[in-house]
Amino acid sequence: MNHPIPAIVTQEAVRRLPRLALLLFCLAYALPGFVGRNPWRSADITAFGYMRELALGHTAWLTPKLMDVPLQIDALLPYWLGAWSLWLSPSWIAPDFAVRIPFIALLALSLAAVWQAVYRLARSPAAQPVAFAFGGEARPADYARAMADGGLLAFIACLGLAQLSHETTPALAQMCFAALLFYAVAAAGTPRPSAILSGAVGVLGLTLSGAPSQAMLIGAGSILILLLDREGRPPHRALLWLAVPTLLAAALASGLDLWRWRLHWPPTDWARWNGLGSLLLWFTWPAWPLVLWTLWRWRRQLFSLQLSRHLALPLWFALVTVGTTVLTPAGDRALLLALPALATLAAFALPTLDRSVSALVDWFTLLFFTSSAIVIWVVWIAMQTGWPPQPAANVARLLPGFEPRFVILPFVFATLATLAWIWLVRWRVGRHRSAIWKSLVLPAGGAALCWLLLTTLWMPALDHARSFAPLVRKIESLVRPADCIETFGLSPGLMTGLAFHSDLRLEPTTDRASCPWLIVDQGLHSQTPEIISPARWSRVMQMGHPRAGEEDIVIFQRLAADER
Repeated sequence: MNHPIPAIVTQEAVRRLPRLALLLFCLAYALPGFVGRNPWRSADITAFGYMRELALGHTAWLTPKLMDVPLQIDALLPYWLGAWSLWLSPSWIAPDFAVRIPFIALLALSLAAVWQAVYRLARSPAAQPVAFAFGGEARPADYARAMADGGLLAFIACLGLAQLSHETTPALAQMCFAALLFYAVAAAGTPRPSAILSGAVGVLGLTLSGAPSQAMLIGAGSILILLLDREGRPPHRALLWLAVPTLLAAALASGLDLWRWRLHWPPTDWARWNGLGSLLLWFTWPAWPLVLWTLWRWRRQLFSLQLSRHLALPLWFALVTVGTTVLTPAGDRALLLALPALATLAAFALPTLDRSVSALVDWFTLLFFTSSAIVIWVVWIAMQTGWPPQPAANVARLLPGFEPRFVILPFVFATLATLAWIWLVRWRVGRHRSAIWKSLVLPAGGAALCWLLLTTLWMPALDHARSFAPLVRKIESLVRPADCIETFGLSPGLMTGLAFHSDLRLEPTTDRASCPWLIVDQGLHSQTPEIISPARWSRVMQMGHPRAGEEDIVIFQRLAADER
């Protein structure tokens, strides 16, 4: 007999994951990557530059600019949060870390919202496991808690979450507000003030973080799903507190002129679609195989006339965000918003997994993350000692000018994390085989381990490769710190790096400027060399970031006859 509910779960299988262990695990994942580093190139340092300008009062709050360059995305709220944190922080806190404080809170809120959303959806009647004839099935609250633990582990295990969730960019803010909105709709009908507040904050936050269209689509679709949920339709007031913020967000987006359609149908060439496919595969791993398993095992509910909220709601969130990924250039940052919903769908695969499938997930995860951790350790040892010689030579070739150094505290954290991974593997293969969340312990633990190792052992190398500090030091070796420099065609990120990592005075190129030095973007100069007058400027040299071919610039010195 094929039962319409595929979840068959005993009370023994929903044993509690210790709360302290789960909390420490989340901290071990959330904090590394936010501390002990410089602002990274491109989106991270560019966002920091706008926040710094706002905090210093150099630009308008509704139309932020950095060296007269406006925002590329109308995401006001994330820049406001960083600027407020920078403005309120004491002077002993580094400015680049001060702007990260609210983003640490946004990541923590995302983790909490995912757990709560899965818990509320698992409490719905259609999501409950099969009732046994003589009892012994999982109790609703215990089952929902175990499913929420599994959903949170699936969320952390997603490979695409690691880097983008630790940058001070609008992408993290959008993901957080999408997760809050997801929780609010999942908890619709409950009298919890946190759900009502999360709905309002989620839809308004998405609107002010550069995604008003997604906020409208998700909000409208969620209301429709709640109306069609015949088994657990929420009262009208629950729909009202979701509809009112949605309408208010639409009015706010119109008033602030935030509506921008950046959708582009991707070209039909194979390279573009192959790139999208690769992005979906690795970015959402290991959630996507479990999502497919969920859709197959729960297909009787998915395609029945009676809509099931625990399937329809995360599926709608995922479809909207994955569709945005396909139709926007910044696919990885758009796909970040899909991870809470995909993790939820992955969680509902857990009570339906066969033992052989669970064992396959465990062995693949064990081999993949253990091998990755060994590689990270071997390369770190090679950086410190020169042995093995081949990894050391690869580091020297990829990062010219990098000088490795031993720092005791990151080494201690990396060692403790490695020992914890060894203990976790022994625990997984030895005991507690019946817990339904067991199949996601190793994927989540392995992802957290590798991320922590990268942001401790490899952080000096990552900083050298991903920050502007090495390039600024090269410029300072040529230009006296007290001198002023005119800039032309530089990216906002590079201008922020020059201002943050040095005491150089930067001025835009104008007829009135009289700085002795000029820095021009190499690509712009090669296309239009006539923009620099040889009667005024003498080309000194071309230099770039230690990563070859990235951020190349040309430095000019003003001719003595032209000095005023």
